[in-house]
Amino acid sequence: MEQEGRSLDDMHMLLYRAYHAQINYLRPRMAHLGLGPGQPKLLAYLAVHGTSTQHEMATYFEVDDAAISRMLDLLRQAGLVRTTRGQDRRTKTVELTATGHGALAAWDSICDGEQDVTLAGLSAEERATLAGLLARVHENLATASAPAHPAAPATTTHPAAAPHPAAPQGGAQ
Repeated sequence: MEQEGRSLDDMHMLLYRAYHAQINYLRPRMAHLGLGPGQPKLLAYLAVHGTSTQHEMATYFEVDDAAISRMLDLLRQAGLVRTTRGQDRRTKTVELTATGHGALAAWDSICDGEQDVTLAGLSAEERATLAGLLARVHENLATASAPAHPAAPATTTHPAAAPHPAAPQGGAQ
């Protein structure tokens, strides 16, 4: 019989604890900028992808449209994003305002510091390996939780992980 409580030391708990340590580091800094949970990632998404729909953001972040809508309402009220009617009555497009770009610049600076803390003592090679492994973990979980499509056989392949954008390029940081 396997040991009861073994999940306290397994991979999901390691990820869970790392995630919560990161949240505990970032939340007070986020609040200092007047941002709430989930909002900085929407600002970053819009900066990278440009004008987008709520549904595009929800799909990217793997959350429901209503969650994105609530976050965007608060960002709009704060003047960080602007929404306009999309192709039909039900669709809104969203874009960053100049104030939103400023808030994102401050957030990116905070994230640079968080990354330095998170990856302290890891070589450039270890950082790239970690980024690649986390990308593969995400792919595995996303694939396993995606609805099955009857026409497509359920096969999983694990190609060599491409470097994650957060992985440092070149020498150690």
